[in-house]
This record gives sequence, C-alpha cells and structure tokens, in this order.
Amino acid sequence: MESHEVLKEAFDSPTASPKEIASELGVSLSLVYKWAQPPEGQGSGSRNPLDRVDELVRLTHHQGIVEWLCQRAGGYFVKNPKSCPTKGYAVVPATHQIVQQFAGLLDAVSRAAQDNQISREESEEIRLVWDKLKSFCEGFVRCCEEGDFATIQKELDVRK
Repeated sequence: MESHEVLKEAFDSPTASPKEIASELGVSLSLVYKWAQPPEGQGSGSRNPLDRVDELVRLTHHQGIVEWLCQRAGGYFVKNPKSCPTKGYAVVPATHQIVQQFAGLLDAVSRAAQDNQISREESEEIRLVWDKLKSFCEGFVRCCEEGDFATIQKELDVRK
C-alpha cells in the first residue's frame, strides 16, 4: 500500500477528519487533502509526512525512529529477516527450530516468574527471546511464501 493510500484511508475514518487534522497540525486543509493523493508524477499530491519519515529513516539508517513510532502507537517493532533461498528450503528443521525457540521463550518466562515477580533484567531477556522468535517465525512464513512448495511437500511426505 502506498503512503497516500494509507493517509486517505485514515482520513476516511470517522475518528479523524481532514479539517481537524489540518487545524491541529497548523497546515492548510488543501495540503492535508494533497497528502492523500498520488505524488506529483501521477496526480496532484504533495510529499506527505509518511514519505518524509520514510526518507528520514533511509537517510539516517536509524531504526530507533521506527521503534519510537511503533511504541507511540502502542506496538513494538521487529525487523523482518532477509529473504531465504527459494530452492530446497528445509522446512522440517525450520519447524523444529521454531518449536525450540518457543520452548526457549517459555523457559525464560518460567525462570523469571519462579519468585512470583519479574525484574527489569528478566523482562529484558524475555523481550529479546520473544523478538528473536517473532523474527524467526516471520522468516519461516516468508520462506513458505517464496519457497519451492514442491520440495517442501516432498520433505513432508518422506517424513510421514
């Protein structure tokens, strides 16, 4: 989805009218409407705040900007892993790795909770293990989406 499409969708929601947004941001209403249009080459749109933040991240190479935005929105940023090779993806070892990493998360949680409280250090360890698991699972899903499904199926059939 393009940035102007995201903004158009946001402006169409009942919770945020373009007029209120323009007023709160101290910009013209026409500028807010232009943000929700395709860029100059395709329409009459104007470079919008999402494109500017994207450019800022690209120029600074600082992931903290995205992490801060996610935190402000009530979430947490986990970077997707690089794409995996599409031929001969070893699906069974990868599924075992997911199970092992999930077990590692459960171990970290249970060790931390033994004394019926979780310290700052323990919560940081849980966060690290959780983020590693989410990242690995995302990589697995992406490999499945990009992968050689015939090879994956053959491996599954052999192991039945």
